Amino acid sequence: MIPAAFEYYRPKDMAGVLSLLEEHGDDARVMAGGHSLIPMMKLRMAEVPHLIDLQDVGGMSGIEIDADSIRIGAMVTQADIIDHAALADVAPILREAALQIADPQVRYMGTVGGNVANGDPGNDMPGLMQCLDAQFTLVGSGGERSVRARAFYEAAYMTAREDDEVLTAVTIPLPEGGYAYEKQKRKIGDYATAAAAVQIVNDGGACVAASIAMTNLSDTPIYSEAAGTALVGTSVDDAAIKTAVAAMLGDIDPSEDNRGPVAFKKHVAGVILRRTIERAWSRA
Repeated sequence: MIPAAFEYYRPKDMAGVLSLLEEHGDDARVMAGGHSLIPMMKLRMAEVPHLIDLQDVGGMSGIEIDADSIRIGAMVTQADIIDHAALADVAPILREAALQIADPQVRYMGTVGGNVANGDPGNDMPGLMQCLDAQFTLVGSGGERSVRARAFYEAAYMTAREDDEVLTAVTIPLPEGGYAYEKQKRKIGDYATAAAAVQIVNDGGACVAASIAMTNLSDTPIYSEAAGTALVGTSVDDAAIKTAVAAMLGDIDPSEDNRGPVAFKKHVAGVILRRTIERAWSRA
């Protein structure tokens, strides 16, 4: 299909972006890579009279690593994540997840900022960012503020970002311990039927910290504090994993669609989460 008519803008700086957002209000949308927004416009699921492209805005394409955190600019692509050796050394779960997003063509254009800001419950990065306790930097007419990934998602395609704000960066504490990102999908390039992100810390054979989030099993990504708590203080044996899986299944709320009925999705979620916990623990 062909999208409805729209005006296209390509400002050179953030001041220009914010000026356009202020001028056009709800009729304007910003675009990073465009791989979430453009298909919705073509299907007429989203009508955007004024489209603001961020490609020429500087300062949002870098990856910075310091002693205790990682800062990823919103315009960093999934391919950039995959190819960044230093990032893979300190946070390998980011590369593992990025390699499972769509296909190479999409990964060369799709951005981290677009993936997390859109609010699509099927996107991979939002759940991962909740698992890693990331902070999102938002810039608007009122200045700059930071919002935790775990508080950012309110409903499908609804987030804590105001209409006049732009997500400019993601900041992640340096992850510790073992990690895994697992995804079950119908075919290459598809959204997940269920996906899980796990970071877990092993101290002398006992789990001392665990963070668990899942994707596409509710109208938002789900970070389950109860699932992580179920593993802490255990040797991550079968009983502990069963308790963690049960806790997550109590937190998700899948709906029936072309990926299957609710019972099937819950079964897949349990299988994927167990597999992810076991692999993360084996790396811890």
